[in-house]
Amino acid sequence: MKLENIKQVTVIGAGAMGAQITQLLSLVGGYSITITDVKDEFVNNGIRFISDGLKRYFVDKGKITQAQMDEVVGRIKGTTNLAEAAKNADFVIEAIFENLDIKKNVFKQLDENAPPDAILASNTSNLNITEMASVTKRADKVVGMHFFNPVAVMKLVEVIKGPLTSDETMSVTAELAKKLGKEPVVCKDFSFGFLANRAYGAMVGEAIQMVWERVAPPEEIDKALKLGYNLPMGPLELGDFTGSWAISASSEQDRMREFGPAKGYLHPLIRMMVRAGYTGGRGRKGIYDFYKEVLSKE
Repeated sequence: MKLENIKQVTVIGAGAMGAQITQLLSLVGGYSITITDVKDEFVNNGIRFISDGLKRYFVDKGKITQAQMDEVVGRIKGTTNLAEAAKNADFVIEAIFENLDIKKNVFKQLDENAPPDAILASNTSNLNITEMASVTKRADKVVGMHFFNPVAVMKLVEVIKGPLTSDETMSVTAELAKKLGKEPVVCKDFSFGFLANRAYGAMVGEAIQMVWERVAPPEEIDKALKLGYNLPMGPLELGDFTGSWAISASSEQDRMREFGPAKGYLHPLIRMMVRAGYTGGRGRKGIYDFYKEVLSKE
């Protein structure tokens, strides 16, 4: 497989990340994309998210014309049939919920239905690529390709190599990232969080602990970190924006298995927040609201 052989790309998952990756693949890469999810509603919402984003951030700002936008959207096809979505794919990017068992089931289906030469990539931010590859007969063609949110803005893509991932697969994946205007960094499938999230997680953990101890409100903690370390967004603000609190809660079991209680446990503040519905993400309350509405009144 060479980069020039990639014509058709399939994206599994029409949520925020899947939709953003699909938009990038069509707008910048010029690829034909099939996006799939378990319900028509999810697929339609994903394509609507792409169209609305293109209109608001590109057409209305004069970056592309309406005709160009129509061409970008026209390259995207939606379906709920995973086998149908995979059958002609040259490259697949899985971008579903962070649950290893669900991802392994998806990779098993992809292996059974995608062409033998197709590369199967996961957008996971921390789950084990090797385990996903273990359910396929093409471990050499399974790779991590972790985009960062928001996809259109963030330059980094982590390319994660499992022990059986071939050099060719790594090379093609890195080249694809560059074609999409991203800067790939390569790492081994060694531990939970890969590179950026593993290091960043330590700062997030301390920021959460300071909120828990009522050292300062979330906005003051974020302000200190943004000004002190020249960050575009504070870690708590970013968690609210991306909905990472819910992702952290869903992946606790996998972290515990990887790291044990010392690093794997979910902070009690995040557990309390998520149970109360403060998950963060578009249109949802997060740690800023939880502090104002709950913690500050205790």
